[in-house]
Amino acid sequence: MDKLSTRKALIEERLNLPDRLQRADLLQRVMRIWLVGRTDEVIGAYWPIKGEFDPLPALHRWKEDGELLDSPQPRRIGLPVVDKVHKTLTFHAWYPGCPMEEDAYGIPKPKDTEVIVPTLLFVPCVGYGPGGYRLGYGGGFYDRTLATLQPRPVTVGLGYTNGWLPDMEPEPHDIALDALLNDNGVVWPV
Repeated sequence: MDKLSTRKALIEERLNLPDRLQRADLLQRVMRIWLVGRTDEVIGAYWPIKGEFDPLPALHRWKEDGELLDSPQPRRIGLPVVDKVHKTLTFHAWYPGCPMEEDAYGIPKPKDTEVIVPTLLFVPCVGYGPGGYRLGYGGGFYDRTLATLQPRPVTVGLGYTNGWLPDMEPEPHDIALDALLNDNGVVWPV
């Protein structure tokens, strides 16, 4: 598989999905149901770019649900901030209305909020395949970050059904995700 051309084609297809908003609504529901009963207090996610699914509404609802349930610890959401030196990510606290600034790639990130360590991490997928492997943007930030995070968080890929790559073969440095969710439900594990 030519990752460069596959990545480009999938992003273009995702940007032009005529029913992307309906798919996003379905994936919001899948994500919210999947979170029911999880005991995580800190979840890392991402700011959506290039037509990616936006996990933040479901996570804000998850945070509010924790407040209604009087969770022992307040639930927290973190967004990635690029460490240019090590080419990894740290996660900084995010909340609706949080002051934001652009990172080196023009992606919004929380401005001057504390570093938090997620126990669950939602990861964007340009594409995904058997065994819980994902195709990202090619920078390797998530793989390098996951290789260094201790303890390693549970990782969950998020993407639309058009991103399924049945013939995708992982490379030696690829780290399998623990679960994959799309607008049809749970893709991995099956």
